[in-house]
Amino acid sequence: QVQLVESGGGLVQAGGSLRLSCAASRSIGSPNAMGWYRQAPGKQRELVAAVTSGGSTNYADSVKGRFTISRNNAQNTVYLQMNSLKPEDTAVYYCNFRKIWGGGDYWGQGTQVTVSS
Repeated sequence: QVQLVESGGGLVQAGGSLRLSCAASRSIGSPNAMGWYRQAPGKQRELVAAVTSGGSTNYADSVKGRFTISRNNAQNTVYLQMNSLKPEDTAVYYCNFRKIWGGGDYWGQGTQVTVSS
């Protein structure tokens, strides 16, 4: 089993910044993807950003230009730098670590991000 430990959530005013971190307890082999999803009350969980072990990134349209995802392959860690935060970014953010061709899909416990207006 793989454990994912998230940190960095909190309360911030609109326009502010937060940095989320997620560390996996071990590698799951390549190719893989590490990413962040979020779920607001009453809404479905949605992809925020993801990065593959090869370095390819994918962002939700709503966060492009404001959020940046990065990872450290050697440490099995992924980061999400969130700038220019908006109240609509308020959600529980979940870290995900999965093998691209199947055989492993792991989730963190979630970290709350609240953006006040």
